[in-house]
Amino acid sequence: MCPHPTRRAVLGASAAAVAAAGSGLLAGCAGSSGRGPRPGTGVGTGHAAAHHGGSAADGPTGYVDPAGPEVKAAEAARKAAGPVTEVKLTAAATTLDLGGGRTVRSWAYGDRLPGKEVRVTAGGTLALTLANNLPEATSMHWHGLSLRNDMDGVPGLTQRDIAAGGSFAYRFAVTHPGTYWFHPHTGVQQDRGLYAPLIVEDPKEPLSYDKEWVVVLDDWIDGVGGATPDAVLAELRKRRPEGHAHGKARTPGTPAGPSASAGPSAPATPAAKPGATGVPSHLLVGADSDILGEEAGDVAYPYYLVNGRVADDPSVFTARPGDRIRLRIINAGGDTAFRLALGGHELTVTHTDGFPVEHATTGSLLLAMGERYDVLVTAGDGVFPLTALAEGKGKSALAVLRTGSGTAPTAGTRPTELDGPPLMADALKPAESAALAPREPDRTVQLRLTGSMSRYNWAFDGAPYTPDQRHPVKAGERVRLEFRNATPMWHPLHLHGHTFALGGGAGGARKDTSILLPGGTLTADFDADNPGLWMTHCHNVYHSESGMMTVLGYQL
Repeated sequence: MCPHPTRRAVLGASAAAVAAAGSGLLAGCAGSSGRGPRPGTGVGTGHAAAHHGGSAADGPTGYVDPAGPEVKAAEAARKAAGPVTEVKLTAAATTLDLGGGRTVRSWAYGDRLPGKEVRVTAGGTLALTLANNLPEATSMHWHGLSLRNDMDGVPGLTQRDIAAGGSFAYRFAVTHPGTYWFHPHTGVQQDRGLYAPLIVEDPKEPLSYDKEWVVVLDDWIDGVGGATPDAVLAELRKRRPEGHAHGKARTPGTPAGPSASAGPSAPATPAAKPGATGVPSHLLVGADSDILGEEAGDVAYPYYLVNGRVADDPSVFTARPGDRIRLRIINAGGDTAFRLALGGHELTVTHTDGFPVEHATTGSLLLAMGERYDVLVTAGDGVFPLTALAEGKGKSALAVLRTGSGTAPTAGTRPTELDGPPLMADALKPAESAALAPREPDRTVQLRLTGSMSRYNWAFDGAPYTPDQRHPVKAGERVRLEFRNATPMWHPLHLHGHTFALGGGAGGARKDTSILLPGGTLTADFDADNPGLWMTHCHNVYHSESGMMTVLGYQL
């Protein structure tokens, strides 16, 4: 039978999922009996309900089926005439080498961290088969891609869980070049080793550069001292330790207090010492950022990684002095924003979340979980630290750029470029080719972010998502999303299947993931041009799995 679902799987009690029963998109759960309580009761499973069919009462009617004719027509209109890239991946338990003599047991795609990057050509088709050798069900979401809805990889909403021992064949047109990545959308599996870059190459690449450096940032806890992301989530759901200050909302952009500066913060600390079990607490106290607020993170991670390596045994990228290098930077973390700089170099930002921007120079960047930036640098002569500070947490990740002789940087190296304020997406303007055409919104969807650290009850509009949630939109509309953060914590918000213009209208950079500060408001406009059922959620994996996600549904 299908494994017990997480909250994400419960979303499957939709008319669309029911209608898809027996179709190819539900084939991933081989051997299911299809029996179980009805969805919406709090004990049923969305994929079980879909398997045995059910009636329209199982979920709201009048919405596009993820495998329906509207989705098929949209896929056909993409006219993917380019090459087909075929890939086979296996998700399995394995031993990963983090460097410095540190190995951990975790789950990964193959035996490397990150998983081997997948490269496709814009205008072509990706055909990737995922075999699940994990002890539980999994899935695969293509973060940032505007793709056909039944390939989006959200269990119970757009596909069934891929059962342990099963497999699923993803196949879809890839239309837009850029830097993307993929990861599970099942529970907190993303906070293990199940992620990899997805690079969509432009057959008419306008940028000129000599080398390309894919940089994946991560926070790591799985397999360290017996810890797992599921155990971390269980601890977070318990009440915070007595005496912990939960943080206060501040006006976005104002400093944290008299001691705050634009530079690195003091180390945050775990909330409690090891108890009778000997397992340390993973709750974080004092994660205070001058930008993100007094609750910059929830989790005390033992390691922060660049391309799967710890800071005292970093990965090394080699080039020649004067080389023009394109860095594709991905934050694959579960709970950590990173402030990144390359010592001795200026960063020229060319893209964010896959879309080009008017080139902007900066000494450092701030990346939320799920965000991507492409930058160009002209390499100096020597050995240089690429340092990614865990924002508000006081620790850092490190990689090295080597173009000549010199002493290698240490784990504690802090480039002076980190002392100034980092560039963020709201300071960028879209390139002309990426700007959203000016248009008044046809519909405004308002979502209020609610919850607290003490209760760990993250949600939209005061209630965690339920199987029948739908915020209706219609094909052809210009939709305005208005997110209002009523919590004392920042949130990285991600929209599936679309990109939006920051700030509304046509003036802001095109994004699919964006930071919303404590007490702040985020306005984002997008064109409803990709029919289906699409999730929007906080990309802190512990917040989303606790309830801060919902669905935008295209009405028939």
